Amino acid sequence: MQLLRRTGLAVLALVILLGAAMAAAAQEQPLRVGSKRFTESYILAEVLAQTAAPRTAVAPAVRQGLGNTAIVYEALRSGGIDLYAEYTGTIALEILKGGQSMTRDEMNAALRPLGLGVAVPLGFNDGYALAMRAADADRLGVRTLSDLAGHRELRLGLSNEFIGRADGWQGLAARYGFSQAPTGLDHGLAYEAIAARQIDVIDIYTTDAKIDHLGLRVLEDDRRYFPRYDAVLLYRLDLPARLPAAWAALQALEGRIDERAMIAMNARAELQGVAFDVIARDFLAAKQPGAQAASPKDGASRGFMAKLFGPDLGRLARQHLLLVAVSVGIAILVAVPVGIAVFAHVRLRALVLGLTGLLQTIPSLAMLAVLISLLGMIGTLPALIALTLYSLLPIMRNTVTGLAEVPPGLREAGTALGMTGAQNLRVVLLPLALPTLLAGVRTATTIAIGTATIAAFIGAGGFGERIVTGLALNDRELLVAGAVPAAVLALLSEALFEAIEHLMRRHRGQLRPPA
Repeated sequence: MQLLRRTGLAVLALVILLGAAMAAAAQEQPLRVGSKRFTESYILAEVLAQTAAPRTAVAPAVRQGLGNTAIVYEALRSGGIDLYAEYTGTIALEILKGGQSMTRDEMNAALRPLGLGVAVPLGFNDGYALAMRAADADRLGVRTLSDLAGHRELRLGLSNEFIGRADGWQGLAARYGFSQAPTGLDHGLAYEAIAARQIDVIDIYTTDAKIDHLGLRVLEDDRRYFPRYDAVLLYRLDLPARLPAAWAALQALEGRIDERAMIAMNARAELQGVAFDVIARDFLAAKQPGAQAASPKDGASRGFMAKLFGPDLGRLARQHLLLVAVSVGIAILVAVPVGIAVFAHVRLRALVLGLTGLLQTIPSLAMLAVLISLLGMIGTLPALIALTLYSLLPIMRNTVTGLAEVPPGLREAGTALGMTGAQNLRVVLLPLALPTLLAGVRTATTIAIGTATIAAFIGAGGFGERIVTGLALNDRELLVAGAVPAAVLALLSEALFEAIEHLMRRHRGQLRPPA
């Protein structure tokens, strides 16, 4: 009981420290700009941040690649971000579950009770559409979506978000009578798949740069299923009062980005490998007479080694290590005492291990979305909680297993020597169970290193930032530049635990009496 009490106090102290840190950070909050996980959203987030930056005392915080609409919208609604670039069709159909004909005033009326609003139409429409290889479209005589419905042999590869959206696949299939079963895949990978002839039809955004580059034919929406998707700012209503100068600067973006400009910016990112912040800076400089654009060197595509050892490596490594070390540390503080407490109670032990195992079955993105909603924030804290929950099972299970493996004779020997239950646990049981317990910590650490890459989807940083961005750009080198450091970190953790176990074996050998 004393061990459990001390552990509880340690966890409480940690929670208080985290709360104090968050409260201190909240006193001077910067403008927080979010983005979804596709090229255009990354670029627009940088455009918004750089537009507001000269009018803010603290540099804006850009939370890139937070995920799909559901996660980014939840981050906005809960106060994790202040605004992001959204599209009217998505707001009307996906967020508000309204009709295609909703006006901006109607959207604002529906969003106002939620503390949100729509403003600043940026000047371009980026709609959904389906596309296929132009040569195949000509050969088969497919020009419209109605034509496509008659070719059941064509393989559809659609983004997972599009398949699940209210304005996506289900409604489209019902309108046109599609009978094909689409394959779900990441939007950034769809272009590579259609170029490799692995699929025949993909969903696209009409401002995507690779449509013309890959020779695709955008199929006509002849039954007018898709609404307009005009780019606007979806923002928190308290933002204009909290940061009036920044809001005034953002309002000046109204109507300044047309389709041609957006396609050109997307092309620089996807076809030339130019960084998002450089693209945004060049665009804004071009809109300001006399301003200097970035140098050609700034916009040059970087090679693999430059991406691997980029200036963000140290920051990402620190963030990744923090996520892993803190989450596994808290999991140890929780799982070991609970494992000890339930060990002697068979039914309770089965229940607790079962509930802990159930956590492992929850998809990580779903876990993060739920935590964002419950905590009202994105970033490090929900990521730490999710990683801690995923680390509990191997540590708790190995604690119980290690205690169960202690021979009954040794347990009884401690009692025979007059030890109390707590003394027997501390002197006999835990030292003998330690190798098995350590194996559980080792497993939990490896799981945490891999799972921590998902934290980038909610702005918690780590090596996952590179992986998420690489997926959005279909940049294999950037994907590998994120995966390699994570793999190296996993190997280093394995080496560390191997060294610890080696020292433990040597120590046990020194304690063993000579034959």
